[in-house]
Amino acid sequence: MWEQLWTQLKAGQPHHVLYGIMLGVVFGVTARLIMLRTDYRQYPTYPHGRIIHISLGVIAAALGAVAVPALYKKDFTAITFLTLAAQQFRDVRKMERETLDKIDSMELVPRGTTYIEGIAMVFEGRNYLVILSALLTSLASLALGLPFGFGMGLLSLLLVYRLKSGKAVSHIAKAEIADVRVDGPDLYVGDIYIMNVGLTSSQQLIAERGLGIILTPYNPNGKATLSNLGQRQAILFDVSTILGVYRDDGEPALVPMAKLDIKDGRLAIFLIPQEKDATKAKIIVEKVPILESAVRMPTEASVNKGKGEQHG
Repeated sequence: MWEQLWTQLKAGQPHHVLYGIMLGVVFGVTARLIMLRTDYRQYPTYPHGRIIHISLGVIAAALGAVAVPALYKKDFTAITFLTLAAQQFRDVRKMERETLDKIDSMELVPRGTTYIEGIAMVFEGRNYLVILSALLTSLASLALGLPFGFGMGLLSLLLVYRLKSGKAVSHIAKAEIADVRVDGPDLYVGDIYIMNVGLTSSQQLIAERGLGIILTPYNPNGKATLSNLGQRQAILFDVSTILGVYRDDGEPALVPMAKLDIKDGRLAIFLIPQEKDATKAKIIVEKVPILESAVRMPTEASVNKGKGEQHG
């Protein structure tokens, strides 16, 4: 196939197949750029981390774009290349997981294994979205013509934009600013007990700079999700990363904490930020992403729907 295209190009007769492939690659790479963002978490790093992911995006787009013309030529071995690509992207997920695990041990407030697994899963899944975008664009271009391919490319970008991020904490719980209270050695956020603080100096610091937020889940699903330790750690990491954390290594009394009220499922968040801004902290908490591996939906169980046991 490639020899035929090269012959026609040298003869000054560009083939519509080449245009379809190029259009697929362009929209695939564009999809990866839309999904690539270095934000407050500083990951992927700039510039080398972004170069790595853009390069992988180009490879994924090329694989998706050439799969369709290869199948048109009845070259069914092209599916094998997609399988190899899937294996490579799984290796990328493993690499990201290992890298973030090593980085996490150096953080004052770690991300946690659940957050790391979520980030690694996202990087793998976004490469598959790039392949899908390039494949759909190339298919529409070859089957219906370049204008239809362009339209399909735009639709695929819209789909990618919708799928690039999931829900946030604000979808499952209501966040409210709460008073931080030190009653002797006992520390409370609102009416929720957090921990025992023995040092007088730590008690004074917490009373002066402490900040508290209480999350009230809307339903049992939100209650179960907020009870996940990985989701709680993700909230603490995001707030501490943006507002800073007023502590150094070896100061356990000043570590940010998230404690659950066992009676009603509310989650109390306590931290001592560098920038004490309760309103900003509330907004940050509401925007923390819901981790896929932390989601729990007990209401979907048949026993909670009033159904009997299902067999078969």
